[in-house]
Amino acid sequence: MDRRITQVEFGPHKVEVPEGGYYDRFRMNPDLDEVARDPVVGNIDFFRRIPKQKIESRVGPTWAPNFYYRTSNIQVLFVAPLSRLRAMLPTPLEPLRAFPGYGLVALTFFSYAVCDNDPYDEVSVAVVIRRPGARGSHALELLDAMRRRSFFAHVLALPVTTEIARVRGVYGYQLPKWRADIDVSIGADVRATIAGPGGAPDLSLSAPLPAMREVAPQSHMGTTTMINRVDGQWHQATVQTNTLAFAQRLFPRNVTLMRKGGPLSQLLDGLGASTVMRLDVVKDAQLVLNLPTPLKAFDRGGA
Repeated sequence: MDRRITQVEFGPHKVEVPEGGYYDRFRMNPDLDEVARDPVVGNIDFFRRIPKQKIESRVGPTWAPNFYYRTSNIQVLFVAPLSRLRAMLPTPLEPLRAFPGYGLVALTFFSYAVCDNDPYDEVSVAVVIRRPGARGSHALELLDAMRRRSFFAHVLALPVTTEIARVRGVYGYQLPKWRADIDVSIGADVRATIAGPGGAPDLSLSAPLPAMREVAPQSHMGTTTMINRVDGQWHQATVQTNTLAFAQRLFPRNVTLMRKGGPLSQLLDGLGASTVMRLDVVKDAQLVLNLPTPLKAFDRGGA
């Protein structure tokens, strides 16, 4: 049965959301006690220590950060030639070198089952970059990033399945978002697909499900920082991840990625992303997405 839809205002935009859903009920400022009673959500202690604030944004006053209570994702980390990556990155961003002559590209299929702006799926293609202002050894920086599970990235594509996710991303963050059909499934195996314009197949991914590992809440934290321009100025937006169940495989042999010629297939081809270095499957995680803040590291001779 299709859920009823209602129209809400998001800044100057009118968007359709599920009637009675999280956005319709809470407008990004949820009652966490009420959220905790949702049987799908599980333990939300992680969010109780992160107070929301009403912040001025590009789309008017909004409550931030954005909470994602139940999420999963499938990520394929590719090795790609540094020359291709540099050609796709705006100055002064620099790809983080993983091997001589090669950097890293992450293709990630996300499924957000419960969040402040209602369920949606998303696909990200991002280049792993050096920390802004970093100097010295790439190898040491990469090892430190892996140890701390803290990475910096420049997102080149971020299609989504709902209009509110598109509007938030484009107007709130100036990220390269558009609407697309996306399907993400983690069962006996992992499968994910995205369609290009007009519904034609773009990418399809499949792999056996690796053995999952469950960990205690807030014991396996990570941070991803997206670096991009907002209104011509460099900004950073951080995503904090509380991973609960995950698996990882280095140089997996059994990942099948079919490229059907759509925009993401063309983007991966242009980046020279071929060899899969790592497969990550996150079956359960909680996320906190912060609004962009100005980045000062490039002020001296940067942008």
